[in-house]
Amino acid sequence: MAERKGLAATAVVVVLSVAAACYCYKTYNGLVNKDEAVKTAWSNVETQYQRRADLIPNLVNTVKGYAAHESQTLESVTAARADATSIRLSADELTPARMAEFQQAQSQLQSALGRLIAVSESYPDLKANQNFVELQAQLEGTENRIAVARKDFNEAARTYNVSVRRFPNNVVAGMFGFEQKPYFDASERAETAPVVNF
Repeated sequence: MAERKGLAATAVVVVLSVAAACYCYKTYNGLVNKDEAVKTAWSNVETQYQRRADLIPNLVNTVKGYAAHESQTLESVTAARADATSIRLSADELTPARMAEFQQAQSQLQSALGRLIAVSESYPDLKANQNFVELQAQLEGTENRIAVARKDFNEAARTYNVSVRRFPNNVVAGMFGFEQKPYFDASERAETAPVVNF
């Protein structure tokens, strides 16, 4: 009788151990999938920011041809672009502090671009230049793509963060070093709509 109870207890322990191992396996793989979704979304964000950075030299050169004495504005755009492209963040380096640094550099670039576009108001020939008009349209489209990519990143980060924080997933996440990812915040100027005149 005692031997049967010992075998039954051993069987229960084995079944519980197998169930726990299966749960850990499934949870770990689910967290890996969600982490990869965040990395993919981050890569898409970087791609759109790079697209914007690639358009800027052409835009600056076009404006330079019409508004050479606006050198301070042109230099500020060039410097802001250099700052923004110098910050390289991999998805594994996404901490709130690094994300804030990245966002600050991108915000400064966006502000400098706004000043550059405002310069065009003083130059009717520039506003009529087909190259300038095309670059402006591409830049506007890129800004829209950036907004979508940031939204998609925040959604992937939210899904991942919920999985990392929920019990009992948080136990597995803690064991294997899965940490929460930061979100893109609204820019400081988000409360007021920008005035754009073309």
